[in-house]
This record gives sequence, C-alpha cells and structure tokens, in this order.
Amino acid sequence: MIKTLFSRQYRFLRRPLGLASRLLLLAAAAALVGAVFLPLWKIHLVAPQYREGLALRIYAHKLVGGNGGQDLHEINTLNHYIGMKPLAQADFAEMTWLPFAFGVFGLLALRAAFIGRMQSLVDLGVLFVYFTAFSLGNFYLRLYNYGHQLDPRAPMTIEPFTPVMFGSQKIANFIQTSLPQSGALCLALVPVLVAAAMWCSRGETLPES
Repeated sequence: MIKTLFSRQYRFLRRPLGLASRLLLLAAAAALVGAVFLPLWKIHLVAPQYREGLALRIYAHKLVGGNGGQDLHEINTLNHYIGMKPLAQADFAEMTWLPFAFGVFGLLALRAAFIGRMQSLVDLGVLFVYFTAFSLGNFYLRLYNYGHQLDPRAPMTIEPFTPVMFGSQKIANFIQTSLPQSGALCLALVPVLVAAAMWCSRGETLPES
C-alpha cells in the first residue's frame, strides 16, 4: 500500500506542465514583480487633532509617509510622547533582502514555466507558503515589539499594546487602521496561481521513460 502511494506521488510529481499552467506561472512571476514596486501595507491614524489622518505605506524596500513624507515625521513625534521607538527605514533589515527574495521566487516561477514539471510547482508552492508565514510572523513580532518596548521615561504613560495588523483599534485618542495593499494582494495571488497551475496539469500525460 505504501509502495503504491509513493508510486502515485512520484508519477504526479513527474507530470509535465500544460500551456495553461505555464501561462499561470508567467502571471505569478508578473505578480511578484509588481509586489516589489507596489505598497504592501498601509497604517492609518486618525484623531481629533488629525482629522485628515496620518498615513504610512510600507513597501518591500522603503517606508513612505503620507503628505509628501510629513506624516512619518508626525507619527514619530507622537511615538516620542508615548515612548515608542521611532520608525526608521534603517532599522528594517528585511527591506534590504525582500525585493531580492521576490525576485528569486519570480525566477523560480519562470523556471517552472519554461523547463519545469509538477515537482517544480510543488517546490515553489511550499517555499512560498513558508516564506509568507515567516514574513507575516516577523511583521507581527515587529508590531508587538514596537508596542511593548515603551520608554518608561516618556512624557505620556500608556499600557503596552500591539498595533493591529488587520482592521482597526483604538489607541489612546487615535484610531489605528492597518490593511494590506495592492502589493500584498499580488503576493496573495501567487499561491492561488500556483495551485491553479497544478490543477490544470493534473491530467497531463507522463513522458516515455
């Protein structure tokens, strides 16, 4: 029984990719390229004294404050009052390798599209899911540390908190909203396209051995 199971798995992994699967992988590679240049996440703060709100967009390689960058300065001024560490791009080491990582996954998708087999899709899908889980976990840890490592000598004292990753929450007199943006949606599309590519080639004929 186990031998039969391994034999089926082996035959599945050896299946070639059809045209539809290859086109879906090209779309996945394009989505990865888009994710390098599009914003991944947006954090928005609204308070009575900031009715227009303060916006921070997170890219794979940079932080961009709204209002021509002025919002990031305002956010860091507010962070100072509650003892939160200022947001500085230099502190985000992952911004030096995230674009490179997206490029590597894009190349793996192209490799699978042009010369790969089903095994290439499985490798790409498993690695990308692991990478996504690691990145989201790292993002949450960043938020946790920023909200819990508050300077006790700050002018204002508030309870430690974790800025929300998805949705909205109230922090002092601010409403903080955090939502994924177009770059993150491109990344979310990648495993969907890989799964669709696997589905399209599930019935492809095995090559002669």
